[in-house]
Amino acid sequence: MASQSQGIQQLLQAEKRAAEKVAEARKRKNRRLKQAKEEAQAEIEQYRLQRDKEFKTKEAAALGSHGNSAVEVDRDTAERMGRIQASYRGNRDVVLGDLLRRVCDIQPEFHANYRVAG
Repeated sequence: MASQSQGIQQLLQAEKRAAEKVAEARKRKNRRLKQAKEEAQAEIEQYRLQRDKEFKTKEAAALGSHGNSAVEVDRDTAERMGRIQASYRGNRDVVLGDLLRRVCDIQPEFHANYRVAG
């Protein structure tokens, strides 16, 4: 009976050691997965920062050329506005005189299609 009891004890101890080894293996596996996940997150963040930097560089280059275009457009607009205002000042009196002459000097006449009935 003692040998049977001793055999059972050995089996229980072996089972306990196996359970401990399995638990330890699971812990190692979880640690490795966690470490791999952290490394992957770091790599993703590094890649995202690199792409963001490239985007900012391209955006700055594109906006830089637009900035120059905006300055040219503003300068061109100011130049055109100056020409239009000079033309307005030069032609204002002539146009107002012609308009007032046409409104005030009325020459009554019959329309070409008018027919006298009768």
